[in-house]
Amino acid sequence: MYPEHTDRTPAVRAPEVHQPTPLTPAAPYPAPLVPVQPHAVPTVASIVLPDGRVVTGYAMSPVQPEQVAAKPAVSRAAVNVALGGVGFLAVCGGLLLLTTFIAALTALITQLITLAAVIFGGWIAVQVFSASGTRGGSTVNIRKAVIKRNHFHG
Repeated sequence: MYPEHTDRTPAVRAPEVHQPTPLTPAAPYPAPLVPVQPHAVPTVASIVLPDGRVVTGYAMSPVQPEQVAAKPAVSRAAVNVALGGVGFLAVCGGLLLLTTFIAALTALITQLITLAAVIFGGWIAVQVFSASGTRGGSTVNIRKAVIKRNHFHG
C-alpha cells in the first residue's frame, strides 16, 4: 500500500534462535501410564420397554434432592417495601421542614421589598410636596409668555 523507500538499503538483522525451556512436572511423582480401574464394577441392568426394545445400562443410585432452606415468614420483597416506606416517611419530615423554610424565606423577602417600596415612595413624596423655595431651585412662571414661531416672548 505504501511505496517502499529505495534510497537506503534495508537493515540486515541477525537471526534470533529461541530454545524451548523444558517444563518441570507439577507433581513430585509422574502420573501412572496405566489407567487405574475402579475397585468395584457396577452391575448392569436391562429393562424391556413396552414396545419390545431392550435397554441395557449401568444401575445408578437415585439422586437425592437437596434440602430446601426453610422459607422465612415474611418475604424479602415485603421487608424491602416496608423499609422503603419507613425511609420515605423519615425523608418527608425533612422535606416538610424544607418547604416551610422556603415559604417563610419567600414571605420575608416579599415584606422587605414592600417595605423598601414604601420607604422610597415616601421619600419621593416628601421631595415633591415639600416647599421648593427652601431648596434654592428656580421657579419659572410661564403664564404670561406668548409663543410665536416656536420662540418665547415675554
